[in-house]
Amino acid sequence: EQGVEPKRLIEKGLRSGRIALRTEDRAERVPQHGVVGLALDGRPQDLDGFVELAGGRLRGSTALFERLTLEAFQSGLSWLIILRKRDNFRVAFDRFDIETVARYTDRDVTRLMADVGIVRNRAKIEATIANARATLDLDVDLSDLLWSFAPPPRPRPAAIGDVPAQTPESRAMARELKRRGFRFVGPTTAYALMQATGMVDDHVANCWVSAAPGR
Repeated sequence: EQGVEPKRLIEKGLRSGRIALRTEDRAERVPQHGVVGLALDGRPQDLDGFVELAGGRLRGSTALFERLTLEAFQSGLSWLIILRKRDNFRVAFDRFDIETVARYTDRDVTRLMADVGIVRNRAKIEATIANARATLDLDVDLSDLLWSFAPPPRPRPAAIGDVPAQTPESRAMARELKRRGFRFVGPTTAYALMQATGMVDDHVANCWVSAAPGR
């Protein structure tokens, strides 16, 4: 529905039964988060976070660096874990200021490994610092680089089973990022990033979320 705030659309979906909040204490990552059975454990703050992460178009180097980092940390985990720790991540990583993160030292790694509010994975923490430094070394804006791999608009998938885990574009993005010194960004993580930032629209055809103009 054009002109209706996303949160109101979600609340309308909840009332109509087109979205169901599961109560179990786990949640699988669901493509584009736009599906029935979204597992938010009934927490209102999860609904707010879902609205923000539901695949709207996102640009800007800092915003894209944050999403790139969160997708890397999410690898192997439920996306809901990252959603609930997102504010902690922002504090721990200085709101993902790229220049600040690029200056992190071993002392910062030790600090982050002791922070129970985030996912304490040394390889992913060190990858985040390396990715910040790689971003500063780019000869192009990070946002422009990532969006250069966005595919042309395409019809929405008919069902969740039609949503791919990776695509030629995500494989190309992953290869280029690796070539430029980025870590923890394989083709599946790259595709999740494309979904989360609106580069692709994998909401199913009958989804209550309106398609963005031009996609």
